[in-house]
Amino acid sequence: MLTLQRATAALLAPTNWVARCSRLLGEVRERYREWPTQDTQEARGITLLSEWLTIDQRAQFEAEKCFEIIGCDTGKRYRILYGTAANVHELDDDGRPLMWWCFVPRGHLVPGDVMLAQKIALETNERAALAVANRFPVHAPLRETTCVRRRAY
Repeated sequence: MLTLQRATAALLAPTNWVARCSRLLGEVRERYREWPTQDTQEARGITLLSEWLTIDQRAQFEAEKCFEIIGCDTGKRYRILYGTAANVHELDDDGRPLMWWCFVPRGHLVPGDVMLAQKIALETNERAALAVANRFPVHAPLRETTCVRRRAY
């Protein structure tokens, strides 16, 4: 198991520094691959979410930890990023965020469950979902990036 002490020791050891870092990186990658298969509430939430996603949405989620949907009332595109708050982005025609939205179901839910609730809300009653949501305008132009790299909050 990867620990802070092992990572620090590998970085500070003068011999085989590159080999040790490479091995630790491999351990981190392996742990990341195992993440959705672990028997935890979070994993079960991801499994349930995946069952509700279309084939394209599932492929996007597996690759980028986000997926895009179309709102039922306005036809606007939204990107739902992995997370539980301020993780819904309204997109322009080029796929860049115009507005960030924050709305979540009541209760202490794992990210997969929150994302599923957000998906269902926007696809079945977009106006009502946005009526209760907090919105945050995108002030600075964002470079074109993937979902994974745009998790600064």
